[in-house]
Amino acid sequence: MRPTISVYRFSPLLLTFDMNEANGAQHKVVAKFRELHESGCFVMPNPWDVGTALYLQHLGFKALATTSAGFAFTCGRADGEVSIDEMLVHVREIVEATPLPVNADFQAGYADEPDGVATNVKLCVATGVAGLSIEDNTGRIDKPLYEKSLAIERIRAARSAIDSAGTRVVLTGRCEAWLVGDANPLGTALDRLPAYAESGADCLYAPGARTADEMAAIVKAVSPKPVNLLISGFNHELSFSEVADLGVRRISVGSGLALAAWGAFIRAAREIQKDGSFELLREGAKSAELNKLFSRRNNGNQR
Repeated sequence: MRPTISVYRFSPLLLTFDMNEANGAQHKVVAKFRELHESGCFVMPNPWDVGTALYLQHLGFKALATTSAGFAFTCGRADGEVSIDEMLVHVREIVEATPLPVNADFQAGYADEPDGVATNVKLCVATGVAGLSIEDNTGRIDKPLYEKSLAIERIRAARSAIDSAGTRVVLTGRCEAWLVGDANPLGTALDRLPAYAESGADCLYAPGARTADEMAAIVKAVSPKPVNLLISGFNHELSFSEVADLGVRRISVGSGLALAAWGAFIRAAREIQKDGSFELLREGAKSAELNKLFSRRNNGNQR
């Protein structure tokens, strides 16, 4: 497991924190994360708790990303209703669960103005993440995207905050045009993403793109910087090889895995309530497999 910040007791009245070990571990995972973006394509799945993070590591994935929606659902809330303090605790839990690089779904930075984004990005970096994303979704119905100039300043502020921490954490700039129902999502993404790249984003992301032409256009517009593609239920027919051939470097699934789990749960629960049948329970995971995996982890042996 990745080392956490250690506490040493020199006297009953004095506690000091040794940050060196934690900082060293973060530099290593950031370097590993950056290397993954240099060539080829990799899948970065999205766990929503410690258990799912551990299982994804067990399967051999090389990096993980949090999902704001997946975590919010575990709290019985809608996406966007989790506070920054709660999200930071959650991100740290995922970071500390495995030695893998973790990219934080940091939504819009939990602030409108660049100064607020910078302050909050510093807090996110301090959790030990290898990367984080900042999106341009305002959360408002009347004006769903930040004005382009402000959106650019927000990316610059996030970049400056990361650089001041000296961590080289990977910054992903997100254009939410598809997700907010923009009239011309591809045009908006192609207008904004290159500007985000020029303003300091290391990776570019426009969740909602689904056709080969859209993906190829985005890759070309921001080249040579890497592009993240969201694959979920709406474009599940895509294959890894198809996406990689288009030049996409990173694939994430957002809330896709969480929704798949919720789908199985809902179907089984409805069948029990409506039909009095427990048939779908036979499709569940085997407790023996999970007990074995988690027992190894708690005994200090993750392999």
